[in-house]
Order: sequence, then structure tokens, then C-alpha cells
Amino acid sequence: MKVRPSALIWRHHTNRTEILLMHYRYGETDVFALPGGNPDRGETLPETIIRELQEELGVSVVIGEMAFVGEMLLSERTDDVLHMVFAARNIQGEPILNPAETSALAVQWVSLNELDTLNLYPNVGKTIQQWLDSAIDLGYIGRIEQQYFE
Repeated sequence: MKVRPSALIWRHHTNRTEILLMHYRYGETDVFALPGGNPDRGETLPETIIRELQEELGVSVVIGEMAFVGEMLLSERTDDVLHMVFAARNIQGEPILNPAETSALAVQWVSLNELDTLNLYPNVGKTIQQWLDSAIDLGYIGRIEQQYFE
């Protein structure tokens, strides 16, 4: 099982909460993902997120608590993924996509209310809403039901 740490970065903008997402295109499908990536050998999960955000978006953040963790088990693939989502705060800099470091097409702030209308990877829109509403760490959320994107 592969481990993928990611950052939950949010802001309050014009009376709404927005989440920072990376926009990808797989075949004919637009997919949006929380920024994050794969750990390098000897790297902690928070260090991975800090490095990935610096490389791909040119920003720095403070990694806080783990908001939640869930497993994505896709029968279409052989590599299941454990998604560990950390709260990221104090973003420094304006997120600007670095195409040399990512295959993402764009980076964008998306309204919290729109998350359920997107192909989100991992598919945790409702969980993000619940975490932001509750202000408590959700811990292990179990299996994440996820559509496979080619």
C-alpha cells in the first residue's frame, strides 16, 4: 500500500470557504486533488508536504494536525493508497503552478460548497466539510470510495 500525504489548505474569501486544489486531466476527465505527493526515502510525511508545495506551487506552509486518514482500495489498480490529510496553515506566497514539477494543468481555489460536484482525488469532499465544521480531528475514516480515472 502506498502512502500519500496531502495538505488541506483553506481560506475565507468573500463570505465563503475555499479549498486549494490541483487540476489534472486524465483522458477526457477533469480531476481535482489536494496538493501533496509521495514521500522520498527518509522523509517524514509533513516534510513531504512542505517539499511538494514548495516544488509544485512555490509556497511554504506550516503543517499542523492530521485531519483524517482513509484507505483507497481500487480493484482496477494493484497499488492501494493510504491518504493522510494534514491541516496546513500560514501559507506564504501565492500558489503558482510549476510545470517542471507537476503534471497538473492549474491550481485553483474552489468553494467548499462545490467539492461534491467535482471528481475529487481522494474523494473526501464531505469529510473536508465535516472536519471544518467540527474543528476536531476525525482520525481514521475508513475506506474512501473512489472512482478510477485513466
